[in-house]
Amino acid sequence: MSTALLPPSSPTPPTSPTSAAASSPSGTTEGAPPRPRSRLRALDGLRLLAALLVAAYHYGGRDGEISQAWGTSPAQQFPFLSPLFAYGCLGVQIFFVISGFVICMSGWGRSLRAFAASRISRLMPAYWAAVLLVTLVFALPWVVYEAVSPSDALVNLTMLQEPLGADRVLGVCWTLWAELRFYALFALLVVLPGATRGRVVRFCAAWTLASVIAEAADEPLLDLVLMPEYAPFFIGGVGLYLVHRFGHDVTAWAIVGVSWLLGQHYAVAELWHSGGEGFSYRPSLGIIAFVTLGFAAVAAVALGTLRWADWRWLTTAGALTYPFYLVHEHLGWVAIRALHRWLGLPSWSVFLLTTGAMLVLAWLLYRLVERPLTPLLKRSFATWGTRHTP
Repeated sequence: MSTALLPPSSPTPPTSPTSAAASSPSGTTEGAPPRPRSRLRALDGLRLLAALLVAAYHYGGRDGEISQAWGTSPAQQFPFLSPLFAYGCLGVQIFFVISGFVICMSGWGRSLRAFAASRISRLMPAYWAAVLLVTLVFALPWVVYEAVSPSDALVNLTMLQEPLGADRVLGVCWTLWAELRFYALFALLVVLPGATRGRVVRFCAAWTLASVIAEAADEPLLDLVLMPEYAPFFIGGVGLYLVHRFGHDVTAWAIVGVSWLLGQHYAVAELWHSGGEGFSYRPSLGIIAFVTLGFAAVAAVALGTLRWADWRWLTTAGALTYPFYLVHEHLGWVAIRALHRWLGLPSWSVFLLTTGAMLVLAWLLYRLVERPLTPLLKRSFATWGTRHTP
């Protein structure tokens, strides 16, 4: 879930994409000159769009648990659009590209303490609330979905349930485990020594090569740390931020290009198989096209092509994305079952009403949980330990 789902912790320091590395003849400028800052509202809108794509996948693009809500396969509920909704799972890969962009942006010029405080304060309040809310709803006697054990529910509050093998309260939280590993790599290798263009480029190159080696070695520990199947998306986002900050540059575009090539490979390998099993109902060309559109959308933001999309409501859309992403799946199942099977409402109205209800719930979590707790946590973690520093 992810930083891609969150509004940036600080406005973007834009550098004109047409003035690439103007302060260095070699094009390897280590820092961008200070400029007036502005928010990338198009990126906020892209976040919410990606979250809605994931919701469309969960509500109408897959079988499994969701069939318990509809009572039949989603393909029967949405015969024409269900095959398109099936691509919505790739909204996660788009989130990872956005996350690479946002983390590089928000980590630039920050201390490790400030970076960690920013990430913890932005991730945890809505996450804790979502875990508690879903656990309580699933414990209700008339809800047919089984709640996790009390022990596993408590472990979920740490966001470390994936490596511990505990049952997940939130189905989407596996993406947050990938995000946490990316944060750790970026914090140790870029934020701690200090972000510069050269250091970020070396980070991208080293991670790309190491992840490919990890894939070839088939070593579980390397896979765990280097995430070869997701690394290209994070790295591609970082490369696009370099383009945004420093302008057109062969090195930055090479990072983006290699990341796209590797990313589509992993997406196809995960979601398509010649035997027809699993999720193979997505043609490989469709998967490639979807991944390409994701990279292209973030590139359009990086290049300023979407600068015109500067409406204030997009900021609110970006703020709703993370809580919506957290609660939409499991609570959406409960809403779909109630509206469709108990009240007998038609499929499309159920789809729209459920999505709208989850957006309203996300707004409530944002207003009642995130707005008061995020600044409080940020201040607490930013100053933690300073009183005892000699």
